[in-house]
Amino acid sequence: MADAAPDVLVDRPHRRSDAWFVIPLYNEATVIAGVVTELLEHVDHVVCVDDGSTDDSAAVAEQAGARVIRHPHNLGQGAALQTGIAYARAMPGAEYVVTFDADGQHRVVDALAMLDLAQQEDAAIIFGSRFLDDRTKPGLAKKIVLKTAVAVTNISTGLRLTDAHNGLRVLRVDAAHAVNLKQDRMAHASEIVVQLGKTGLPWREHPVEVLYTDYSKAKGQSLLNSINILVDLVIN
Repeated sequence: MADAAPDVLVDRPHRRSDAWFVIPLYNEATVIAGVVTELLEHVDHVVCVDDGSTDDSAAVAEQAGARVIRHPHNLGQGAALQTGIAYARAMPGAEYVVTFDADGQHRVVDALAMLDLAQQEDAAIIFGSRFLDDRTKPGLAKKIVLKTAVAVTNISTGLRLTDAHNGLRVLRVDAAHAVNLKQDRMAHASEIVVQLGKTGLPWREHPVEVLYTDYSKAKGQSLLNSINILVDLVIN
């Protein structure tokens, strides 16, 4: 049974210095400062992988306090994630790697709760799921696409996830070392599940709320990304 997600951040005795947050970054200059700033109120390490942005995303993220790795050209979200995960897992003292989106759709409180769960239950992998409770309102079309993608992924991986394509994940460093993404585009969302499933390491899901903001809807990310996942699943 899934643990209930807290609605507010609870008082914590210390900042998380054992976790590295990895954010793939592409043309998010208007929102990335807020994402980085909020994270750095609670954690010590945020690394943004700027994937050939044509705006000021890299400079804005760096000014907000993130470490920034730059791809000279746009290689795709999968490539950005691989660069960030490889960087984070090699850092001294890194015990967890957290993948986190740049567009403000993920909640810091959910990420921290997932880290707590990983530590408390000695779980190597925590998958965020927007379908374990009813807080997320993706819309009917997006929900159908996402549920279809989950079904396809579960068949190919043997896992039984409720939300296989949520970008919020917590990986213990041994699990992070098993990630070697080759799919640069959206198919990486299934590829990472396949690679993590093959490890045999203990995993859990945790309920999260995905915030479909006016900003993300205006950029067309909500449904388009889900359709891209399905297309890449078929092609690959």
